[in-house]
Amino acid sequence: MRWWLGLGLFVLLYLSLGYALETKVIRSKMGEKVGLPCCHEIPSFESLQNYRIYWQKGTTEVVLAYAKGKKISNNERYDNRTEMDTRNFTLWISPVEILDNGSYRCVVQELKPLQNSYVVCVKHVTFFVAADFSKPNVTAEEFANSCESTEMMVTCSSHGGFPKPKVSGALNSKPVVWNASHVSESSLSLYNVTAQLWLSMTEDISFTCSIEYNGFIQSTTLLLRKTNDCVVPAVPPPHNVIIASSIIIIMFLLALILAARYLPRHVGSHCCKPQDSVEEDVKECTKPPTSSKMTSETSSV
Repeated sequence: MRWWLGLGLFVLLYLSLGYALETKVIRSKMGEKVGLPCCHEIPSFESLQNYRIYWQKGTTEVVLAYAKGKKISNNERYDNRTEMDTRNFTLWISPVEILDNGSYRCVVQELKPLQNSYVVCVKHVTFFVAADFSKPNVTAEEFANSCESTEMMVTCSSHGGFPKPKVSGALNSKPVVWNASHVSESSLSLYNVTAQLWLSMTEDISFTCSIEYNGFIQSTTLLLRKTNDCVVPAVPPPHNVIIASSIIIIMFLLALILAARYLPRHVGSHCCKPQDSVEEDVKECTKPPTSSKMTSETSSV
């Protein structure tokens, strides 16, 4: 019997430790309101005065603390931004700031009259804070162009986000490796990112830039067009071809000039006759024919 009782106590102790060490993960964005859960809820028949509650960040910084129903801590960084649910001890933070990112612990102690206080439970919470990056700005600058390809540099940039992002690119849905990338941190612990890629394009390509941070993603897609400025220079004809063409043109022009000068005179000499000759021809044509009968009579006389 004692063995079973000891085993039961060991199991209860193991489960309580496991519950105490269980870590809850909470995600939120900068500017939102978020609640960090604790591990105990006051029964309806009990009062907050019977408890002492500590909310800590890390191991030393006290965020909020209550004892016997009264607030006993004063952290300037959390003033006017935090409150605690007096039934289940949930810590509410609003608005969330980037510096709120980190590990938290809720410790609940019960105060018994005429007895020492004891720890009811401990809750660990990991709080991830994110700030939205701006939608990636994708630009393309052309450096060289030919009939075969277009050389350009593609730049993707985004700013004002948290935590430190992962920047990825894809050409027609196929991942690429950036030629250069830079991530900088601003005074508000926000990050700015810029990445560049050199391309030699032989056809139009769809390019996508993505910014991934704390489970969130921002992306932009741009269609990169190959410039079709393919102009083939005219090849001048050989020198002898130019000379031969010039001679042919000159001869053709001389022939036209000679034809224009002499052809009208030659045609006029055949078409026009003197007036006397015309009249004689008319007379000969108008003489009546002499019959054979008249000729015989004349010869008999």
